[in-house]
Amino acid sequence: MTKKVIRPIIRHIVLAFLALVWLIPIIWLFVTSLSGYKGINTMHFFPTEFTLDNFKQLFFRPDTVANFPAWFKNSMIIGIFTCAISTSFVLMVSYAFSCMRFRVRKELMSFSIILGMFPSVLSMIAIYFIMKLLGLTNSRIGLILVYSAGSGLGYLICKGFFDTIPISLRESAKLEGASEYKIFTRIVIPLSKPIIVYTVINSFLTPWMDFLMARLMIRSKNPCDWTVSMGLFNLVQRTLVGDYFSVFCAGGIIVAVPISVLFMLMQRFYVEGITGGAVKG
Repeated sequence: MTKKVIRPIIRHIVLAFLALVWLIPIIWLFVTSLSGYKGINTMHFFPTEFTLDNFKQLFFRPDTVANFPAWFKNSMIIGIFTCAISTSFVLMVSYAFSCMRFRVRKELMSFSIILGMFPSVLSMIAIYFIMKLLGLTNSRIGLILVYSAGSGLGYLICKGFFDTIPISLRESAKLEGASEYKIFTRIVIPLSKPIIVYTVINSFLTPWMDFLMARLMIRSKNPCDWTVSMGLFNLVQRTLVGDYFSVFCAGGIIVAVPISVLFMLMQRFYVEGITGGAVKG
């Protein structure tokens, strides 16, 4: 009886400690964003003076260094369009591999899985030169194309969810004369809300949080052309961190809020999408 009581207590203590360790950087980021001292203060965990001026500077006093409204707008435009295109690609590829039968289907699936195993960083330079030849560097359209082009390779979880939809529903629709398009839009999609939410969130997260590809593609020195990740990274450069570190922390909090709210609202569907897609391969 003693072991049954002690083990859960020890387990919860360990989990609470790990949660605290994980939360400490986030708490420090939040309290530093409210600091009246603009630079890095390593003497105190909590600031000696609290203020909302850092958030006001982000939104209402943009300058040549910290133009957060422009960064936020660029990232939001790229994220929304990438999300719409990528979600469409993933759903269509998943439907084709799950619900349709055609020659070399299995070979294409295997090839796409193998292709997805290669690190994306290996192709970045080649992508950059291709986009440069097309004149699409330093543009939001170029980034949207880069983020969306290979999204169909992430079909595996979505396909697994489509595999769980009863075949009899599609067969009944075919007997009634429904085309593949009608089956896809009127039967499969309405039954796939969890996996659609999962796909939408992941499709938005990629461009919203990416730094490497954005930094490679956007070579402009004008801060108005940057994304949020590029702009915030610039604030912690050696010559600027002493005057903008608290502003950087405030920007980090603001960037995390939309994703956190979206995830909390869609959490139930998000979990259902992951577990449903794991039932079949």
